[in-house]
Amino acid sequence: MSIRHLRRNDVEHLTGLSRSSLYAMMQKGQFPRPVRLGERAVAWPESAVQDWLASRPTAQSDIG
Repeated sequence: MSIRHLRRNDVEHLTGLSRSSLYAMMQKGQFPRPVRLGERAVAWPESAVQDWLASRPTAQSDIG
């Protein structure tokens, strides 16, 4: 089974966070760090991003 990696633009789109927010959260230990794919390329394991998203609180609606 291969591990899918997401580049920064994909992570920004998926999370709704900006580049500066991603890196600020990584500095604080609040977001997973990327892995190095090559000399100048990094990406996030998709599973790490999905786990982070799943751990976030969700908005509760009182409609109904």
